Amino acid sequence: MLRRLRATAELTREEVTERTGINGVTLYRIEKARARPQRRTLTALMEVYGADEAQRSDLLAAERHAQDRSRVRPYHAGLSEHYTAYIGFEAEARTVRAYEPSLVPGLLQTERYARAVAGVALPEAGRPGADPWVAALRERQAALGVCPAPRLRAVVDEAAVRRVVGGSEVMREQVEHLLRIAAEPRVRVQVIPFGAGAHAGMAGGFVHLEFPDPRDPELVYLDTPAGDLFLESEEETRRFRAAFEQLRSVALDPRDSAELLAGVCRS
Repeated sequence: MLRRLRATAELTREEVTERTGINGVTLYRIEKARARPQRRTLTALMEVYGADEAQRSDLLAAERHAQDRSRVRPYHAGLSEHYTAYIGFEAEARTVRAYEPSLVPGLLQTERYARAVAGVALPEAGRPGADPWVAALRERQAALGVCPAPRLRAVVDEAAVRRVVGGSEVMREQVEHLLRIAAEPRVRVQVIPFGAGAHAGMAGGFVHLEFPDPRDPELVYLDTPAGDLFLESEEETRRFRAAFEQLRSVALDPRDSAELLAGVCRS
């Protein structure tokens, strides 16, 4: 109902954010029934949308009895709110475009590689059996096996596949996994070779999400040392979409990328 009220009021999500201060990602989750709004949030939205008494009554009744149907699981405890939200968005996406300059993208990581990364970035996550981050990663990867699965377009710098993470055995297993999954029809993996020189992705990685419903805004997810965040304005998402296409253009094509990966395995 909230989405219909917003449409009737002829307001974009960006305009609602400007008027209410409600985070755009939070608004998106509420409209997708992935999160239950707090009473003050619901009240603010009803005011902005000009809801009548009957609509207010229905919304407040639903709020009292609603159950949060988000994808949050017990093992998500300790993960950031944005990362938890990202897991749901990624599963809903039609196309996931992931770029990483120094790591294998999460959706393509083996568990041992992921634990080696987590053990450095998140020391508490390094203990076997006690890693919510790796458990959440497994859930993300499982979404690739559902129907319809999102299309995955991944671009990585050559450094990501040559850096020995977790030891030579773990890294060989990881690159072999990349080769296998890159052969799947909905997955495309491209590698930017060292010889390509400077390129648009040297500042850091990002993920661009595109959804089946054209009315849903595209999203960009950034995981930075200062915290993770979403970008959702049309200008921002368009800029990152263009950056991804530029990275694809300087990367090896999928066939040549597979040959490079095979060479890494042999070395």
